[in-house]
This record gives sequence, structure tokens and C-alpha cells, in this order.
Amino acid sequence: MSKKDEFSLDETLPHQINSPSWKGTGVKMEKPFINEYGVTIGDSFYNSKQSPLNQWSDEIDPEIMSGDQWVHPTNDIGWNTSENRELIEEKKRPTGVPFMHPDKDVGYSQD
Repeated sequence: MSKKDEFSLDETLPHQINSPSWKGTGVKMEKPFINEYGVTIGDSFYNSKQSPLNQWSDEIDPEIMSGDQWVHPTNDIGWNTSENRELIEEKKRPTGVPFMHPDKDVGYSQD
């Protein structure tokens, strides 16, 4: 695997069966990160000893698990929803336009 693709496989996340492909969207796959609570976000394990979910008690405020520090920009399970997959698909560049030449408009003055 190349250095560029060390945390994805050809701009995809193959460890999630319904995960969208970012290939052709111009969006760069991002590495997992460790948030301010010491929890790794974006590694697809969704479980760590430091997670408040694994240390839950009546003293834990659920608000602690809200905010951007709990969401990975390109490897979040939320991207697997149909609505969010559509957002990714809309970013994909067209693969080609029929009857077009890269530097000539063959349809110019044809209508």
C-alpha cells in the first residue's frame, strides 16, 4: 500500500460494507485522530478504554459526547446513510461528456 493510501484503499473505506467511495470527489481521505479525551476517532473500532461509553456512570454528562471532536470528517458511520452518500456522489467529477473534444466545441453553431 502506498504512503498516500495508508488508511484507505483507493479512496474507499473497505472495512465498512456500506461505506461510500470518496474516489473522484476531490475530498482527501483523512487519518484517524485522537480527541481531547484520548479517544481515537476514525479508526472504525468505535471502542476504546478512554471512551466515556466505557466508563459510564451517573456522574457522566451525556453532553461530553457531542461536538466535532467525536466526528471524523471522512470515516464516520454517518456517511453510510443514503442522504450523506448522495452528498458524496454529487461531488464526483463527470467521467466524460459524449461527443466532446477537450479543446473544441463540436456543437458550436449546430443549432
